[in-house]
Amino acid sequence: MSSRPAPLIPPRLRAFLVRVPGLVPVVRFLRRGPLARDRNLLITLCVVTLLIGGLGARVSLELFSPALLIPVILIGGLQLRLRSLAKLLVVVLVALGYVAFAKGGGLIGVGLMAAIGFTAVLAALMARTRGKLGVQGLRGDAMLLELRDRLKRQSELPALPKSWGGKVVLKQAGGSSFGGDFVVSMRDGDQVEIALVDVSGKGVDAGTRALLLSGTFGGLLGSVGDFLQACNAYLHRQKGDEGFVTAVHVRVNLSTGEYTITSAGHPPVVKFDSGTGSWQIASAKGVVLGVVPDLHCEPDSGVLRKGDALLLYTDGLIEQPGRDIDAGLDKLLGEAERLLPSGFRDGARALVNAMSSGHNDDCALVLIWRP
Repeated sequence: MSSRPAPLIPPRLRAFLVRVPGLVPVVRFLRRGPLARDRNLLITLCVVTLLIGGLGARVSLELFSPALLIPVILIGGLQLRLRSLAKLLVVVLVALGYVAFAKGGGLIGVGLMAAIGFTAVLAALMARTRGKLGVQGLRGDAMLLELRDRLKRQSELPALPKSWGGKVVLKQAGGSSFGGDFVVSMRDGDQVEIALVDVSGKGVDAGTRALLLSGTFGGLLGSVGDFLQACNAYLHRQKGDEGFVTAVHVRVNLSTGEYTITSAGHPPVVKFDSGTGSWQIASAKGVVLGVVPDLHCEPDSGVLRKGDALLLYTDGLIEQPGRDIDAGLDKLLGEAERLLPSGFRDGARALVNAMSSGHNDDCALVLIWRP
């Protein structure tokens, strides 16, 4: 039978430390409640601040310059709560006052004081923002990165048989990681459902709402018979005035190639017919989501044969200031001809880059084809 591990602090030493006046309350203060880490860091930063001030005043102002207080304040802004940060800034003022008194105020330049003051304001803003979010340090950024990665994974098409191909291209406005265009998809046996959604706005402004709706729409897809009707009912219940939402939903049977398209205020889907070598505009149409309680859509259906393809896209590819939408659609179909020589998979990204060149808007494209 193995022996128990020896304690880190011997019993006799622990009994002695307990009898030290004032030591037990200090230890309890450092270890008490959810603010323990905040208090420990506050005490540590205050001690470091006082050491920098004392050594700068008594030893060498060159080795222990008040400029060393800038990273201390930044650490406080990233990790401390606003109230604790205020206490740290008071200690920083005390340290600077002591240095100025011991060495003469002229030794601390106006530029350095301005830099410290600017850093203090920046740290206070960071602490205030984190206080509203209820997170510590850089956890808020980590949460956004996690949400971004989840949204990207959700936009990936499910695995398709070798007799089918699919490609999703998302390009957000301004190079942002978030945007108002997203894709949700699922596969159940031979049935594949794809929905391309466009939230009004662009970039980060629309990205937060898109993050919320992507989870909701992803849960509805494949769980309800009429996907767009369910999405419309959800948005209509919100009773918010945050702009409109358009969407297009495609259901494809992988064994027969039969497909059904329903649209809610979205740009029309186009189909490539390998028999004629031309792009044809689908007739599916409907009202944007969330406007009326009962959504009425006019679906379109057909069959994808070998060499055929369906192209779904958002208005960011065809809308440009001062240009008619029909002209943008004509340009899209013309540029789509460039997909044929190199194949659909390699040409999808080139098509998005060509259509989005010269304007700043969220763009999304989904291609599904039958080689």
